Amino acid sequence: MAGDARIEHIFTSPSHNYVGHHGGPSGDTPAVRRERVGLVPGHGIEGDRYAEREYGHRKQITFFAMETVDALSERTGTLVPPQSVRRNVFTRGIDLESLIGKTFRLQGALFEGVQHCAPCYWMNEAIGPGTEDFLRGEGSLGGLRARILEGSELGVGPADLVVESARPA
Repeated sequence: MAGDARIEHIFTSPSHNYVGHHGGPSGDTPAVRRERVGLVPGHGIEGDRYAEREYGHRKQITFFAMETVDALSERTGTLVPPQSVRRNVFTRGIDLESLIGKTFRLQGALFEGVQHCAPCYWMNEAIGPGTEDFLRGEGSLGGLRARILEGSELGVGPADLVVESARPA
């Protein structure tokens, strides 16, 4: 159990600002701040752009460390708003990379850590020049993609993290 782990922010977005925009301008749909969200197993977060994809896809929910947002703010010299990163759940006090290949519970909901969220060149537009390279630096600071195995809700507040097991081979 992670003692001081927290969910500090949750965002959803009804449409893509960057996916499918290669070679053209980015979209302008703002991320929507949520206090609580419903989780649909095998699909995603209710109201999010990825929730309507096929059952079992890898982009059901994304997590991002607030420690990385803090480092980006320090690097750029300006306060980086978490929603500019276009991830869903912003945590503090959780080693997201350690959850890849594991099942874990967060506030009672069950997830499978699938892979890193690879940062792309749009990060340079959304946050500032050099952001993509910074997030690709040591390890992967781009966040965590996960599948939702059991639904429930997530809310801003204590994270109540329990790592259950490694993913079966």
